[in-house]
Amino acid sequence: MARPHLTLSQRYFDAVAYASEAHAWQARKGGNIAYMSHLLGVSSLIIEAGGDEDQAIAGLLHDVVEDQGGLQRLADVRRRFGDRVAGFVLGCSDSLDGDDGYWMDYWERKQTYLDRLETEPPELVMVSIADKVHNARALVTDLEYSGVTVFNKFHGSAREIIHYYKECLRIGRAASVSHVLTSPLEVAVRDIELMVYG
Repeated sequence: MARPHLTLSQRYFDAVAYASEAHAWQARKGGNIAYMSHLLGVSSLIIEAGGDEDQAIAGLLHDVVEDQGGLQRLADVRRRFGDRVAGFVLGCSDSLDGDDGYWMDYWERKQTYLDRLETEPPELVMVSIADKVHNARALVTDLEYSGVTVFNKFHGSAREIIHYYKECLRIGRAASVSHVLTSPLEVAVRDIELMVYG
């Protein structure tokens, strides 16, 4: 029997507990699904794509700075999980909790994130793309259930969101992110387009 490429340490399970506590009262946008399901899903995708433990931990913590405490939270992540994880988490944040950037125009904020993502190392881009895969797949499911009214829960238009995912896919491919992530993102984007535009 083949051995797994990654054996998770207690540090990973400490990160599960940390994320669970930080996001305990948070639900997925527009519903009542525990936010932790998204974080576990992203981390799982990273592991399946061959990521290492720091990347898998960053998958669990990728929204903790953006949603749950900003720079103070980042300092705590750095103290508990190290510089590399903190760098991944910061790189995956398109705003800091409570900062003015969150209130930018949707596309301005996303374009700023895309511009930065293009300059990031492939190991960080991988974490970001795993997040986009999980989100895009969830959007497909929501569209199947609710139709295009699902876009009412977002700050951006359907056109902007589709373009954002396409740009993330382009950046992921340019960074040679595993097809284990880029292929499902491509499929999800195609499905979203079909459901929106026919």
